[in-house]
Formats: sequence, structure tokens, C-alpha cells
Amino acid sequence: MRQQEVLNRVREFVRQNFLYASPDAQLADSDQLLEAGVVDSMGVIEMLEFIQHEFGVTVPDEDVTEANLGSMSAIAAYVVARSGQQRLAAS
Repeated sequence: MRQQEVLNRVREFVRQNFLYASPDAQLADSDQLLEAGVVDSMGVIEMLEFIQHEFGVTVPDEDVTEANLGSMSAIAAYVVARSGQQRLAAS
């Protein structure tokens, strides 16, 4: 799975689920989602469900951090890395 493909899907999810009331909102891929008020604690849960459903990646509790899930670009990098780890573990 390519990181740009994942980023595009994450970006679309954020737009549809969190920015639907502000279609003109400018949000860079590296903007912090919690800090910008785009995602709240319930939004984090929605994001985790999206990652699981869309990419088949399980996010363990210890990985729910700003470094892994704080921005759209961080989420994309995490999903690509984690999906690679899960494929290796399944082999």
C-alpha cells in the first residue's frame, strides 16, 4: 500500500466526517487534528474504526499517540508501516 494512496483516503475521510460543515476549511496534511479542533476524543475513536475498516490495520492502545495519529500525514505513515508489520507477522 502506497503512502500517498492512504493519505488521499484519510484526507477524504476527514473532509466527509469532520469538515462537512466547513467545506472551505483549509487543512494541511501536517496540521495537528486535535489541536486544530478538527477531531475530538470521539473523533479519535471514529478514526480508529476507519483505519481498521478501510485498511485492515489494528491500532493497539499504546499506538494511539499524536506521533502516530495526530495529523493526516502521520496517520498515512503509521498505516503503511503498521500494515507492513502485520503482513510480516502473518507470514
